[in-house]
Amino acid sequence: MSSVVLVTGAATGIGNLTSRALAASGHTVYASMSDIKGRNAAHAQELLNLARKESRDIHVVELDVLVDASVEAAVSTILDESGQLDTVMHNAGHLYIGYVEAFTPEDIQHLFDINAIGIQRVNRAVLPHMRARRSGTLLYVGSTTSVVVPPFLGPYVASKSAADALAQVTAYEVGRFGIETTIVMPGPFTQGTEHFPNASRAGDEERNRAYVRLDPMAERTEAATEALFPPGVDAHPRAVAEEIARILALPRGTRPFRTVVDFSEAGVEEVNGVLYRAQEQFLTRLGYGELLHVNTGQN
Repeated sequence: MSSVVLVTGAATGIGNLTSRALAASGHTVYASMSDIKGRNAAHAQELLNLARKESRDIHVVELDVLVDASVEAAVSTILDESGQLDTVMHNAGHLYIGYVEAFTPEDIQHLFDINAIGIQRVNRAVLPHMRARRSGTLLYVGSTTSVVVPPFLGPYVASKSAADALAQVTAYEVGRFGIETTIVMPGPFTQGTEHFPNASRAGDEERNRAYVRLDPMAERTEAATEALFPPGVDAHPRAVAEEIARILALPRGTRPFRTVVDFSEAGVEEVNGVLYRAQEQFLTRLGYGELLHVNTGQN
């Protein structure tokens, strides 16, 4: 079923690949990114060229998840042009690599603003529309790092864990209004994204020097990640785009709450199974078991 989809962070990587995949599947895609007339002008034009060349319904919209007014304006534009918004894919994010102590509190606050609070800004802009329609899908691009917690990515892992928790509790509440949630958990990728090349590093040099004995470990973060992939496996983020397209093609009420796309074989699916059973038992004992299920009008 085709729908109107907003993708945040669509300039490169998973957001860009998914915008293309969803448009190829017949969806109306609003690929959003910040600074579409400056830093991301070439990325924006590339998507618009694709739309013309292949007759895809792709629109590019300015959206900076750090700015309330930008988020509100983007959502208003979509509703004015399309009259509805069926799915939001929360994908905008940034990576920090380094020793936790060497990142200032302001550094970490900024990362949380992108990776977690940005989600809240977008949800607050779209949920009134979805609640009024009693339908919609919130699709979050999470991370397996919130389960396996790799070293030297502390602020990133913390921000993705916060975003995951926010997504879960939001799901309990908006599910009463017929709004579905799916958390897609990609594993690490060292090709096909700008995640590692564009990562920010800890800037406090004095604190960095205090950890110099760990430098050989920290410096091989990307190589160590690549070594996790089985030989011959094409660990490319297009697999995440394909999984998201598959999920959005499923009938309402049948989409998974979590799905994992991980070539590093970290065992996250098994952890998710245990986690869900514990949550199900806990919420049921609290008397809130119904919050685990979306109210589709049939339950």
